[in-house]
Amino acid sequence: MSDHSSNPIVGHVMPLKTLVMIWGALLVLTIVTVSATHLDLPRIAIWVALGIATVKATLVALYFMHLRYERPFHAIIFVMAVIFVLLFVGIALTDTQAYQPDLIPGYAPGMGAR
Repeated sequence: MSDHSSNPIVGHVMPLKTLVMIWGALLVLTIVTVSATHLDLPRIAIWVALGIATVKATLVALYFMHLRYERPFHAIIFVMAVIFVLLFVGIALTDTQAYQPDLIPGYAPGMGAR
């Protein structure tokens, strides 16, 4: 026989108020994301969008996936994954800065006349 006290049968139960508050925060952040597209932020627009997306993904992972109530090891794995994603996206974005001066304004290949 094994002791089941360390592994409860029922998972963590979230209060409805908390879930509704997180859902509301996600809605507000979605509205902020859409509103940010209407602002003229040429240099930092992508970083604003990625920052908001990171906050939203963190809220989903913490509350809807119950990461907040898991062992610290799982949080470390999550934080490392977010850091690697930011690193890879950041490297890709720095590459786009290298050929930005070569672009022709108003020209998009593949969008020619049909």
